[in-house]
Amino acid sequence: MLGYMLYFSIVLGLFVIGDWLGIWTKAKLSSIFVVLISFLLLFLFKVIPSDIIDQAGLTAASSWATPMLVFHMGTMINLRQLLDEWRTVVTSVIGMAAAVIGILLVIPLIGRDAALVSIPVINGALVATQIMTDAAVAKGLTLAAMLPAVVFAVQKFVGTPIVSRCGLIEARHLLAEYREKKAQGITLSASPAPKDGKQKVKFCEKHDRFYTSNTCIFITVFGGFISVWLGTVTPINYSIIALVLSVVLCETGLIPSKVLDKGKASGLITMVVFAAIIPALANISIGDIATLAFYVVVIFAATIIASLVIMCVLPCWKIMGSRSLSFGIAMCQMLGFPSTYLISNEVALALAENEEEKEYVLGKIMPRFVVAGLASVTTLSIIVAGIFASIL
Repeated sequence: MLGYMLYFSIVLGLFVIGDWLGIWTKAKLSSIFVVLISFLLLFLFKVIPSDIIDQAGLTAASSWATPMLVFHMGTMINLRQLLDEWRTVVTSVIGMAAAVIGILLVIPLIGRDAALVSIPVINGALVATQIMTDAAVAKGLTLAAMLPAVVFAVQKFVGTPIVSRCGLIEARHLLAEYREKKAQGITLSASPAPKDGKQKVKFCEKHDRFYTSNTCIFITVFGGFISVWLGTVTPINYSIIALVLSVVLCETGLIPSKVLDKGKASGLITMVVFAAIIPALANISIGDIATLAFYVVVIFAATIIASLVIMCVLPCWKIMGSRSLSFGIAMCQMLGFPSTYLISNEVALALAENEEEKEYVLGKIMPRFVVAGLASVTTLSIIVAGIFASIL
């Protein structure tokens, strides 16, 4: 027990350092990047054992934590919001397809395995990374198993400045129009018209007192169990089943939204799943770093160029009516929430001269960026990961 607690403390200590540096730098330095780089350096210089995650008792925990987290993510999906922002969702899907096309085109440079494990990670985030890492390890693809964690660590550094720049360009156009209309005595509003009718009280809201922490945790565990079982008796990956099952149950009101948040366990489960991708870093040698760096540069260059061509050169941008907004939405697949929310706020604060202008910019940009991240990172990337894990 003493060994478990010691190594678990070391692992969590590195996570804490990542969190603190992220807070101190106001997210300019990604906590994810700090954690992964810290582990990589400590592995390379033999400061910590290569099996520290296993010795901390987290390897076995990740096997049940990952289905739980996928199930939980399905309860975060707001279908009404996705339907209202259907243009954003369609643009986000096209952006994801652009990334797929771009990475597939560079297979001659990086190889089939590296391309297949990278695509879902570019399209999504932690869960997709874990799914592809597990799939590569199961196939004995050592180098390919290392790549998802590296791509995951870097993608926010690539995506953040691009999305921010696109947001600034769009906000300047919006504010120019707003100020022009204001001078004419017309005040534009970004708020949608209110909808009539009362919202029906869901079963889980009516019986909220019964949805205790233990109940919510049990729901995700049992939902994960059903999904994994169905994944063994059907050709469909369990992650797709878990996502669809949780969305249906949440929409019918049988389970609450953000179920692990309500169960006060989302932070712990996310940490366990994150920790499960770390062992792949222990296999990286000094010689692998140059190869992985080359792969990462090619993958992100291919993604950006393909997205720029498809979203700005081809007429796909007409869905949103703006090239800058369309390209920004496409790049939101690298970020997800809360990064998309924070960038929207930063853009509004940087350009707006008063509260009214700030609210107008936020109302126009934030729903698009947030929904784009939600559609790609939380929903579609898990489906993509399930598909690519099966064909790897």
